[in-house]
Amino acid sequence: MDSNFSNIIKVIELDVERTFFENEIEKSRKAISNILKGIAYFEPKISYCQGMNYIAAFLYQMTKNEEKAFDMFVLPEMFSSGFTMNPLAVAETMNGATMVWLKELAKKKMCAITGSLVIKENRKFYNRMVFVFPSGEVQYYNKRHLFTLAGEEKVYTKGTEKVIVNYNNWNICLQVCYDLRFPVFSRNTENYDLLLYVANWPKPRISAWEALLKARAIENMCYTIGVNRVGEDANQLEYPGHSKAMDYLGNTIVDCEQELGVFILELDKNAQQEMRKKLNFLNDRDDFTIIS
Repeated sequence: MDSNFSNIIKVIELDVERTFFENEIEKSRKAISNILKGIAYFEPKISYCQGMNYIAAFLYQMTKNEEKAFDMFVLPEMFSSGFTMNPLAVAETMNGATMVWLKELAKKKMCAITGSLVIKENRKFYNRMVFVFPSGEVQYYNKRHLFTLAGEEKVYTKGTEKVIVNYNNWNICLQVCYDLRFPVFSRNTENYDLLLYVANWPKPRISAWEALLKARAIENMCYTIGVNRVGEDANQLEYPGHSKAMDYLGNTIVDCEQELGVFILELDKNAQQEMRKKLNFLNDRDDFTIIS
């Protein structure tokens, strides 16, 4: 065992100690620890980053119970690797191990799963948000607004299409991180019901994350959820979480602040529709066409 892997093992064991379950605490911790160590050993390109313990814990708990518990769960941007400017080291295909696993889990739990990962396709890399249906069907959105401050546009290919998926009679608009700063692209001209943002949004600009999520909810009169990672990357850049769910008036439903963990909420589409009818704001929106 080399020294680098030994250090990874120590970090995993420390993080798993902070992962709590209501029942079978020690058994669950051991299982999560073994899963993460196996990934770090057999998939060195993925290895381990902070926050993976909570994702693994949630998925482990889901697979223990065969009954359908949720309609959908949302993972952060590049959930399997953390944000990276070295896509060659972590990229997978749409037939790769992560996609196979997501499809199997979605089918088994009869729920949808969404989040972004690095995909290689036709010799190009994409920051791709996938939406996996319980049937195993996959729809996806390629991040349109690439983060030029970090040079994301130099290594990834931007998406060109706005994507709205229909699931359980909800029309859901998929967006990734930096897209949050561009309200024209996400403007609710299609009368979608839910706006989803997955992100690796750093601490220095977290106040903008909170303000913009609220703005998107208000202007589009729809539920808006932003899921941001927690932890520190290889460049010592800190990600403070602050995942949020806002209602159609911009009121906060769930505010995770800096907590690590799994947060559950229930949305009421009928209440949203009634408020839209009452206020009628969306009927006064501008019509426009995005050219490029």
